Amino acid sequence: MRFTRSTIAALTSLLFATSLSAQSPGTTVEYQIEPGIHYLSDEVTSASEYAREKCRLDLYHPVGVKGFPTVVYYHGGGLTGGSRSIPTELKNRGWAVIGVSYRLSPVVKHPVYVEDAAAALAWTFKNIETYGGDPAKIFVTGISAGGYLTAMVGLDKSYLAKHDIDANRIAALIPVTGQMITHQTVRKEQGIEPSKFRPTIDQFAPLYHVRKDAPPTLCITGGWGVDMLMRAEENLYFVSMMKLVGHKDIRHIVIEGADHGRCGKECWPHVTKFIEQTLAGMRHP
Repeated sequence: MRFTRSTIAALTSLLFATSLSAQSPGTTVEYQIEPGIHYLSDEVTSASEYAREKCRLDLYHPVGVKGFPTVVYYHGGGLTGGSRSIPTELKNRGWAVIGVSYRLSPVVKHPVYVEDAAAALAWTFKNIETYGGDPAKIFVTGISAGGYLTAMVGLDKSYLAKHDIDANRIAALIPVTGQMITHQTVRKEQGIEPSKFRPTIDQFAPLYHVRKDAPPTLCITGGWGVDMLMRAEENLYFVSMMKLVGHKDIRHIVIEGADHGRCGKECWPHVTKFIEQTLAGMRHP
């Protein structure tokens, strides 16, 4: 069969358009939001008005797609404030995104907020396949207090074990400017003062649970000396200890010159790149 020059040009344009459509997230995929899903049991939420209010998640997911990845996102706010959201930077990528809210101090005390974070993640593992997602492709991230929760549920396996889930099933952990020592709010609840400046490392510190078999991890912080409470230096110590115990896939990205707020705004290209790299490694082991 012979093709004219114009036919070849037309076919080339069609192939390019098809390739572009396949590579451009969100161009042909529809998304839906399932808001306010309770992730705790009816027994718990019916017994507590505060749990009924706070222990919810919003699920943003592709429609009519099978095997998509999911990103679970914990908001910041020092474990005393903040509200769940679906970060715009994670939308329209072919992924589901889950924004989690959890009970806060001082209404509750540690480790309730960590337990809530784990319960929301367990809900994801047990339910995402119903919506078309792949439970082997669940990523966890969060900023500030959310970064702390990310590290805690991923490193201390006891929280997910209560839901019969192995924390090593998490595809990757991406704590953003999170505390790796015991969180300052936990220290305050323990009566340690000044809680912001007197560091401790106990069972409520990600550093207490360093282990070589944890999921792939990317720590993102603001700049040396300018992120809140020397967060870059703190994360460097955590990453160093993880490497020391034999973890083979942990990285630390420092956004030079960025303070705490700026780090939260500028972290997303690093978050999405790490997710994409991890997914590519799953396809080509």
